[in-house]
Amino acid sequence: MAGPVETLAAKRYAVHPDYRVNVRSGPGTNYQLVKVLPYGASVPINCQKPGEWVTGPYGTTNLWDNIANGQFVLDAYVYTGSSGYVAERCA
Repeated sequence: MAGPVETLAAKRYAVHPDYRVNVRSGPGTNYQLVKVLPYGASVPINCQKPGEWVTGPYGTTNLWDNIANGQFVLDAYVYTGSSGYVAERCA
C-alpha cells in the first residue's frame, strides 16, 4: 500500500483588483486572447519570460507571467512585490 503523497501548493499572486486581465497565448498583446480573468483573481506564476513592453497599474514592463500551459498575463497587472523575476525563466 502506498503512503500519503505530499504536494506543494503553488504560490498565488493577486491580480490588480480593478482590472479584468486578458490572458494571452504568448508574451504580447499580438498573441491570441485565451480568456479574461475575473475581478479579484489570483494566479500562480509557473515561469516568466520577456516579451512586448506594456504599461499596467504596477508600471511598465516586458515581463510576462506564465499562469498555465499556453497562458500568459502581463506582470504589471500582478502584484508580486517585485519589478523583476519572482520565478524561473520559461524555457
